[in-house]
Amino acid sequence: MFTSSTVSIPESSEVPAHLAIIMDGNGRWATSRLLPRAAGHARGVQAVRRVVEACGRRGVKYLTLFAFSSENWRRPQEEVSLLMRLFVQTLEKEVVKLEKQGVRLRVVGDLSAFEPHLRELIKAAEARTRHNDALHLTVAANYGGRWDILQAMRSLLHDRPDLAQDPQALTEQELSRRLSMSWAPEPDLFIRTGGEQRISNFLVWQLAYTELYFTDDFWPDFGAKQIDAAFKWYRTRERRFGRTSAQLAEQSK
Repeated sequence: MFTSSTVSIPESSEVPAHLAIIMDGNGRWATSRLLPRAAGHARGVQAVRRVVEACGRRGVKYLTLFAFSSENWRRPQEEVSLLMRLFVQTLEKEVVKLEKQGVRLRVVGDLSAFEPHLRELIKAAEARTRHNDALHLTVAANYGGRWDILQAMRSLLHDRPDLAQDPQALTEQELSRRLSMSWAPEPDLFIRTGGEQRISNFLVWQLAYTELYFTDDFWPDFGAKQIDAAFKWYRTRERRFGRTSAQLAEQSK
């Protein structure tokens, strides 16, 4: 388990070790082209392939993609059904490629809401790629940052009921290890495509010291060129983690 950035200072590098992305704008990409929203979601899958390959070539170790939030169930039923079918089709087609590329796939979120067939596909895909270590790809599906914190607290209190009587004994590290992505470092860089500038309940705990990058590019247009632009911006950031610029300058001598 990795240590929280509020407990100790993580290492920084030219390329983010962990990149988290909200893949936004599929529907608007399609609408702007007088196409059905389904076409945008299908093109979005192609963007996922491009970004996975680009991150692997650039040395990113962890890539987390927000595919379906716990609030996305509020969308029209037809669109939700399409997204579920697309998820199934993508798992069926892409797992062999991921395995060959050395990519380990994990899916995090409340998977109990999905159909049994989809849950079985997820389980099989995770098992098939478990031995890979070149890139750790996480897909957040039916995920919400508040849900993540809540389920972590429930798990902790279930195993440690004594904490209810002695809340001062609860530590950040104990709670962190119950989060759904406790095995990954906190994201160094967050990207949201599509022009919106909010985190939308994504990795609420983990984004405490993450650099936030927003772009107007719709997700179906995203690829290596856009990744490089985001990384270039990332390298301009002064990652202080509570310290002063003078302390960083002294450390770099």
